[in-house]
Amino acid sequence: MINKFSSIPLYLQLKDLVVKKIESNEYLPNTQIPSEQDLCGLYGISRPTVRQAISELTSSGYLYREKGKGTFVYGKKNTIDVKNYSGFTDSILHCESPAEKNIIDISVVESSTVEQLDSVFNYNASLPVAMITYLSYINNQPREVYSFNKSYIPLKLFPDIVAQLKDGKSSIDILRGKYPLIPDKSKSILEIIFADNSDSPILRVQPGQPLIKLQNVLYSKGGQTVEYIFSKYRADNCRLLFESSKQ
Repeated sequence: MINKFSSIPLYLQLKDLVVKKIESNEYLPNTQIPSEQDLCGLYGISRPTVRQAISELTSSGYLYREKGKGTFVYGKKNTIDVKNYSGFTDSILHCESPAEKNIIDISVVESSTVEQLDSVFNYNASLPVAMITYLSYINNQPREVYSFNKSYIPLKLFPDIVAQLKDGKSSIDILRGKYPLIPDKSKSILEIIFADNSDSPILRVQPGQPLIKLQNVLYSKGGQTVEYIFSKYRADNCRLLFESSKQ
């Protein structure tokens, strides 16, 4: 219970209570916790105190808000195992079924319109590139989105990629007859960034919440750049597991 005579601030006491209820499964993953008004009544504390506690629990990844619905408990973090994988992020060319990637948009852009894309593909002039935008979900549940991804594939190497993806072609079909272009090596960059207003509605996060930014470049055996993937992962509901071994 809340001890109003304690030297510990009331909002910290409430935070501790909520965390204990989550860890003991009294508040189950993806279930709604009591409203601010209910928490005020339950513990005899003010709404500003409750709001501060809930805000900090949201920022630290214990809770998430849905506009017009309330505040919910996060599920366990999704583990992304990158063992025996050519890179750290999703790849259109390196998966068995690109059609299952929850693709939300396929379009063609000029490489010069995307920051650093010309240098990634070693272009001296702007060239058309297929841009595939897709989301990744935990257990394929749209409410549990954990990453936002953009994959860029040069049309000069894969002129039919847009039609093939829209037709639901597998990566095997896309790469058939293009053996010199099969992804073989990768170069990745990982860094921590903070969500902005554009990330908030897509990843269901608050602005300022930490994200894991991953940039992955896939190369063919001949050294040609065949795909560039840019991803933002929610740091609060996923973790990356790295494993390597010497041959």
